[in-house]
Amino acid sequence: MLNRFQFSRLRPRRRSNAPAKDPKGAPAKAPARVVCIASGKGGTGKSVMASNLALARTRMGERVLLVDFDAGLANAHLLLGLAPDFDLGHVMEGRVSAHDALVDGPLGMKLLSGGVGRDALINPTRRELDRLFKSLRAMEDEFDLIIIDHGAGMGYSTVAHLAATSTLILVTNHEVTALSDGYALYKRAMMVNKSLRVGLVVNRAPDERLAQAAWERFRAASQRFLGLQPEFIGWVPADPAVGHSVQARIPAVMSAPESAAAKAISGIAQWTPIDHARTTSAFYERARKALR
Repeated sequence: MLNRFQFSRLRPRRRSNAPAKDPKGAPAKAPARVVCIASGKGGTGKSVMASNLALARTRMGERVLLVDFDAGLANAHLLLGLAPDFDLGHVMEGRVSAHDALVDGPLGMKLLSGGVGRDALINPTRRELDRLFKSLRAMEDEFDLIIIDHGAGMGYSTVAHLAATSTLILVTNHEVTALSDGYALYKRAMMVNKSLRVGLVVNRAPDERLAQAAWERFRAASQRFLGLQPEFIGWVPADPAVGHSVQARIPAVMSAPESAAAKAISGIAQWTPIDHARTTSAFYERARKALR
């Protein structure tokens, strides 16, 4: 068994969230749900996870935007086989709007690419981030779900996002360094946002025994030192199909949907908190406040 989810083929379906009505009686569009995906260190397969999850949720009938916030080292466009003309850096500089920087991805999803080798994105000032977050606010009215793929570690923008979100998927693997850095990120996230719902994924595990052992180490440390723990939402096996999909620039949920890794990721995409990842106010309004 790959994890504790029961896997099945994804069937297109539109999730119904009955909107409230404005004072004039017209349906009021709720802002998008926002899910952050992060890891403590690089090399855990976080961006592969994010791109596959975005496609899995698109197949479930949602309008999905993937934002690659890996500052200066973006690769989501490569994983999806895309060549964007604009990226977050252009949006932050005011050269284009966030909407105009979007690129069409597989199955109808959208991508807002991060910058490659852009110094401004690696070390942005508070004012620059505030301007960028203000531009991104409009995206919340165009999509059902926004998935934000963060760079590894705890940069300024990542911490601001974690303070604003309701839902985080933390990607690690069974190696001790990944677990240690993942725990550090989890600790920091709970410090800035005590109400955060966190799901842990053990990625690229050789087998279920090692995945469960990694989860137990993470859980025990979290309970001992923080008095709380994330939710274990699944593990993804080390699978040659993922490597092949990266080389082909077609995510595994499309190129090899029957592979062990694709089935595992499809199960993780059904984690219930993704369906309820809303905050009391617009996400990027909260993120801007977190910068102050």
